[in-house]
Formats: sequence, C-alpha cells, structure tokens
Amino acid sequence: MSKYTSMSPEWDRWLEASLDKRCRTQDIVAAMLAADYDEGYARQVVAERLALREPAAADVAATAGPYLYGEPRIRHRGNVIRTSDRTVRVALRIEQPVVAVLDNVLSDEECDAVVAMARTELQPSATLSPVTGENQVRDHRTSQGAFLRNGDDPLLQRLNRRIAEIMNQPVEHGEALHVLHYQVGAEYKQHQDFFHPENPGFAATLQRGGQRVATLIIYLNDVEEAGDTVFPKIGVSIVPKKGSAVYFEYMNDAGQLDEACLHGGAPVVTGEKWVATKWVRQGVFK
Repeated sequence: MSKYTSMSPEWDRWLEASLDKRCRTQDIVAAMLAADYDEGYARQVVAERLALREPAAADVAATAGPYLYGEPRIRHRGNVIRTSDRTVRVALRIEQPVVAVLDNVLSDEECDAVVAMARTELQPSATLSPVTGENQVRDHRTSQGAFLRNGDDPLLQRLNRRIAEIMNQPVEHGEALHVLHYQVGAEYKQHQDFFHPENPGFAATLQRGGQRVATLIIYLNDVEEAGDTVFPKIGVSIVPKKGSAVYFEYMNDAGQLDEACLHGGAPVVTGEKWVATKWVRQGVFK
C-alpha cells in the first residue's frame, strides 16, 4: 500500500496540537510513520511547521537581543495620511509592534474592481517551504489567491502608487498585489510574513529584493461573521471592513525581525472574505 503524502484535516489538527504541547519531533514523526505516512514527507512537514513558528535557537543572527523600535516607516502620527489621490484616515495605531488600522484606503468601486480582476485567476494558496524553497499547498492555509501584475492596467498602477505612498516605500520595492479569497471555514493559521534567513528554503527569495519589511492587508468586502486578522502576541483582533486596511512592519534598520508581528487570519464563519495584500521588500523586488 502506498504511503500518505498529504495531511488530512484531522491529522493537521493533531500535528498543530502536538507542536503546541512541544512534543518531541521524533515522537511526532514516529506517530505519523505508524499511521502509514511517508517518512520523507513526515519529516519535511514537521520541519516546515516548526520553521513557520518561532525561529530555532540557532537563528539568532537577525533577532539577537530585544527588538529596537525606532521611527516607523509609515507616516501615521497624525489622523490622516494624504496620498496623491486620496485621504486615508488613521483609525488605530499601536507603537510596539508598529501596527496601524487605516480607513478609506480603497473606494467601494475599487474594491469590487479588484475582486472582479482576481476572481477568474484564483488558485489554491501556497506557502514557501522554509526547507526546500518550493511553493506548496498546505492545510494551514486554506484560501485561494491570485497575484495581480501591474502591466498597463491603469487601476492597478493607481492603486500600487497609492499603497506605496501610504507605506512610505518606493513602488518598485513592492511585490505584486496578492488577492485572497476565503470561503466559510477557510483560514490562515498564525505565521510571520518575513523570511527567517537561517532557513535554507528562503535563500532564493531573499535574493529578489532582500527581506520583507512591512505588510498592508486591505479588506475588499464586509465579512458577515469572523475572519478577523489576529495578532496573538499583543491580543489584538482586526475586524474586516470594506475599503479599510491593517498595516504592520517587522524589520528595523539594524536588521532585527519583530516576532511580535505574529498574525493569522481567523476562519470565516458566515459569508466570505476578500483581501488584497501588499508585501514590501528592503530593495527593488525582481
């Protein structure tokens, strides 16, 4: 009989619970082998889940010592951020970690247009393996997504320029706008947006513009129930609201990475959730 090379929802929950309880890696792998999982797959998926959580004790180069907060990249000290074509309102700010909730980022019409552009391009959302560097679909991320390349589309050009002005970063430092669709029950479990540099699977992407430094998540619809963006280390939960966004940054000038920006997308209970995510790098993204 062939061995299993994908996780069932039941085993996915078991694995997460085992990691939460800090069970020994060898015991987790042994239990999976006893249940007829392929050994190579079992070891890889456990390593990936561990890497997506806290950095290993050896991964101290970029995170040694307490994270030092300086002047935020985003200019959000006042009540508004004025871009070349829109006035964005600051609804909430947190200093440590640097988090801001912003209103009036996109109009209703712009939100609807982005959803329409992405709807026919959706694919199961993948994550980058910290071990192999491959894009892989895993049970901890159950949305569908599509990258919207700028090209000659005037709407995307306008939105990417506005987003760059909000984040106070050059347009060229941004990755392509990534639209995600979450149906009932879909979620993205707790994770970091930055790439731990000691993980070999991240070496190639770090050469494409350096480390990610900040994220802007824009809500493209009102979610009937749940689907919050949750920051468990600071006890904050952001409720999706059409046209609004949550901004957070997690790398300082010294190259430290802010572990307090751990976050996740809670499961949608009723309705659906559409978001557009912009990740920004240290340098020009290639």
